[in-house]
Amino acid sequence: MSSAGSVVPTNRAEPAQPLADAGQAMWQLAADLFPICRSITGEGLRATLRQLQRYIPLELYEVPSGTPVFDWVVPKEWNIRDAYVKNGRGERVVDFQRSNLHVVNYSIPVHGTFTMPDLLPHLHSLPEQPEWIPYRTSYYSEQWGFCLSHNQLRALSDDSYEVQIDASLTAGSLSYGECYLPGECQDEILISCHTCHPSLANDNLSGVVVATFLAQSLLTRPRHYSYRFIFIPGTIGAITWLCLNEAHIGRIQHGLVLAGVGDAGTTTYKRSRRGDTPIDRAFAYLLQHSGQPFSIQDFSPYGYDERQYCSPAFNLPVGTLMRTPFGQYPQYHTSGDNLDFIRPASLHDTLAKCQAAFDLLEHDRYYLNQNPKCEPQLGKRGLYGPLGGQSDTQLSQLARLWVLNLSDGQHALLDIAERARVPFDLIQAAAMELLGAGLLVEQSRPVAA
Repeated sequence: MSSAGSVVPTNRAEPAQPLADAGQAMWQLAADLFPICRSITGEGLRATLRQLQRYIPLELYEVPSGTPVFDWVVPKEWNIRDAYVKNGRGERVVDFQRSNLHVVNYSIPVHGTFTMPDLLPHLHSLPEQPEWIPYRTSYYSEQWGFCLSHNQLRALSDDSYEVQIDASLTAGSLSYGECYLPGECQDEILISCHTCHPSLANDNLSGVVVATFLAQSLLTRPRHYSYRFIFIPGTIGAITWLCLNEAHIGRIQHGLVLAGVGDAGTTTYKRSRRGDTPIDRAFAYLLQHSGQPFSIQDFSPYGYDERQYCSPAFNLPVGTLMRTPFGQYPQYHTSGDNLDFIRPASLHDTLAKCQAAFDLLEHDRYYLNQNPKCEPQLGKRGLYGPLGGQSDTQLSQLARLWVLNLSDGQHALLDIAERARVPFDLIQAAAMELLGAGLLVEQSRPVAA
């Protein structure tokens, strides 16, 4: 969809992993990406996207600094080479080379000697979590600063310190990646994740790697829908993408933001602004039948990029999949959100749930009963057992009867499964049998009541 200039993707995509091995493979990809200093623009973001090109056919786009995007403007590009705070003995007591979280992301360049009282307003720590480094940003305000553990801060005893942030903030571009997988129809499923956070494993390398492996798993499968995966910097990336693609977003029938999906917490789904779209209902249905604890949240205009997709003028059917919601675990936006915090099993579980939800949406169709005056005789079509009362066939027969009764062009298969309280796969199998027997025809859209 995008019209910005692009870089041709490489053709070195790696083969899809079997689902049983995918959790460890996703964790390893997160480990490979973890050291990169990402931001909403710059070489770290590009390096991350180039690594993803090894796995999926990802096309890269560059949007120049200064480009108006609705009420925003694409910012200057930020790049950093080194940063430190040195004591009087020349020792780096705060060192960007040890953790890229040590620098306030988007800090302007600075070099000089500062007394401790002058330096202190530029130092950020977490007294309540004295071992962890906080994550702080200054994207839209030209400032500078360092983040350090509170224990490090308390150990600073010199009267003055040498400070350097070797960074640049210049005209450049905002980078993002798209992976488009065409299907039988132009209707699209949008999957979005943010790629801007440095060295934060759950928020949001977990979303990046699940989206990558989900795209990889769909590459060789038959697809009714077309799929568009976008890897974007948070907030400004979604705003930019929507601005560039406003003329085409009517194709999006379902959408999902993936963020914070690698921790050991309960799976959480946040509904779209509409609240009852097919993707909202698909995830609710699957989580209710998963046999695992889960949480479903109503939409609020606070969170991840669903805020942009669900803004009033767009109101897209986009929900959000998380595990523990952002801000509700102490490691959030700190160095505690490291590779030990995300679990291969959680990544695997999230991927499996995404695959199940999209498989359901792929098969959730509308049908019209071609013999609606009373029940058709299923026995003469081989769809009703010669002997009644056998428990192993009763549920399948019940599924056929429900599909016939509610296939009025207004009820999709998920509607029928929910009302009948029959598993979706049995409802879908019944529909295929009835379609093959000429008792149903498929409708591309619901029939008006």
